[in-house]
Amino acid sequence: MRGRWRVLGDEVEGPGKFPLVVSTWPFLEAVRAAWKTADSGLSALDAVIEGCSACEELRCDGTGWSDVKEISLVLAIKYWVVGPGGSPDENGETTIDAMIMNGVTMEVGAVAAMRYVSDGIKAAKLVMQHTKHTMLVGEQASIFAISMGLPGPTNLSSEESIEKWTNWKKSKCQPNFRKNVLPVDDCGPYHAESSTTNFGEEACLDTKRTSLDNTVSYKFGIHNHDTISMAVIDKMGHIAVGTSTNGASFKIPGRVGDGPIAGSSGYADTEVGACGATGDGDIMMRFLPCYQVVESMRLGMEPKLAAKDAISRIARKYPDFVGAVFAVDKNGVHAGACYGWTFQYSVRSPDMADVVVYTVVPEIAKA
Repeated sequence: MRGRWRVLGDEVEGPGKFPLVVSTWPFLEAVRAAWKTADSGLSALDAVIEGCSACEELRCDGTGWSDVKEISLVLAIKYWVVGPGGSPDENGETTIDAMIMNGVTMEVGAVAAMRYVSDGIKAAKLVMQHTKHTMLVGEQASIFAISMGLPGPTNLSSEESIEKWTNWKKSKCQPNFRKNVLPVDDCGPYHAESSTTNFGEEACLDTKRTSLDNTVSYKFGIHNHDTISMAVIDKMGHIAVGTSTNGASFKIPGRVGDGPIAGSSGYADTEVGACGATGDGDIMMRFLPCYQVVESMRLGMEPKLAAKDAISRIARKYPDFVGAVFAVDKNGVHAGACYGWTFQYSVRSPDMADVVVYTVVPEIAKA
């Protein structure tokens, strides 16, 4: 069954009852998996796990994308991949960031730059369930996940990701995420420009915001940024949120984006609501937009205004960034806001026959 598509104007009234699933992008099968779990009476946390896991397993391409021809959006959605086989880093390796948050207890589990293990969201859940920590990173996160029973080690690359990386290398590794380094038009090895190696007081006092708006936001888009952020309200009214991502294509190895950061890519509080985000994580994580959205709703702001306010705060400082958020309050009222691109998010509630995809158009033009 195909999902339905709806262009979002104003805030959308929530359903009369739960459960409710809201997710970034038209990841239809992921939303269906989460909905089935929540509708069966299981918890919001269980539903988020099932939804994000479905996205990772299916790589979220081909899961309902045939519906795109029904709308007039020029989106090469087939390139979106979450999970193994997704965005390669500078070395051609795919790594995974993931996070899950329980909006009842405020517990968070996360993994970042995880290698050799494909089950990102399940690894994040294991961190929450079996440690007193919030996040584990890198190869040690992989070792932990495997020791707790997840399959691995396994190669997370695919023919598509390797081909993508090979073509990038042929283009002299352009564009990339390096700045103030030499060489500027080749694949390295890189070294700092002599003018940037001053670690004295002057280097720390950039009061003129030199090069602040010159960040590489333009390199983020639907072709190179692969993220699912999902929120679920279960039949008890409890809320959870989760994210899974490969991060940015050709990122510097070791980079951690906003995906595993609670408050940035997602945030949940059963007393208030939840938020999910996607976009230029290096910029967005500096503002914790999802924490901002939930706190704005806590103070009485409606979801639509809370989402717009969080995005506007970033745009004022970084007029070239690209990003989006969805907001949903504890009553199920949901909305989205975006900047620099057209954003879509998916919803399933009891009064819907199937997943509905909402299209959000930027309301603020780039400067």
